Amino acid sequence: TIKLPNKHFDTLLYTGNGGTQSITGLEFQPDWVWLKKRSGTTNHLLFDSVRGTNKSMNSNGTGSEDTSSTNKLTSFNSDGFTLGSNASGNNNSDTYVSWNWKGGGTASSNGDGSITSSVSANTSAGFSAVTYTGTGSNATIGHGLGVAPQAYIIKRRDSGSGNTNWRVYHHKLNGGSNPEQYHLILNATNSESGQSNIFNDTAPTSTVFSIGTHASTGENSGTYIAYCFS
Repeated sequence: TIKLPNKHFDTLLYTGNGGTQSITGLEFQPDWVWLKKRSGTTNHLLFDSVRGTNKSMNSNGTGSEDTSSTNKLTSFNSDGFTLGSNASGNNNSDTYVSWNWKGGGTASSNGDGSITSSVSANTSAGFSAVTYTGTGSNATIGHGLGVAPQAYIIKRRDSGSGNTNWRVYHHKLNGGSNPEQYHLILNATNSESGQSNIFNDTAPTSTVFSIGTHASTGENSGTYIAYCFS
């Protein structure tokens, strides 16, 4: 039981100023920030401390990670984050929402899986952000939660052949029967689908989740981000 959940997750609303501004009001330093403009059409922007500042992903698309050195999210702060002038997240007079999660701070190396990962894990709240590099073989990835995750979302970061869909595991897919054999696509409207080379038809454990050889989860030399929830 988490007595004060707003010390681990909270939502902030703000108005863009077209320049630089710090968004405050959290009771923690976020490790995952998800932004969306409310007053107009634009992409969702996802940032995390494991990949580093100014590295955004669009949860509504299939594009690779975008890096901007100065004008997106420039720092994770003790009570929020600082934005640059990028119009997607800070256009003057536009209104925005940010969903913010506390991880485990600076990522650490995790050798629990067959592939070494970098993990920022908040075991109290059951959230971790994980990066890893695929090998082109079936593999396991350490997630740092200490219990088996019930859901995770994986996206390829680089622009290789696997620069495609966000893959979602959830323990209630297929009615909870062999859910590891199924997945959802975060950025599309498809129903659940069975495909053995996404999660290698293998359920997660208290230390690792499994990936197959599909380009969206485990292609050789592909780089990936996973958000895990227990």
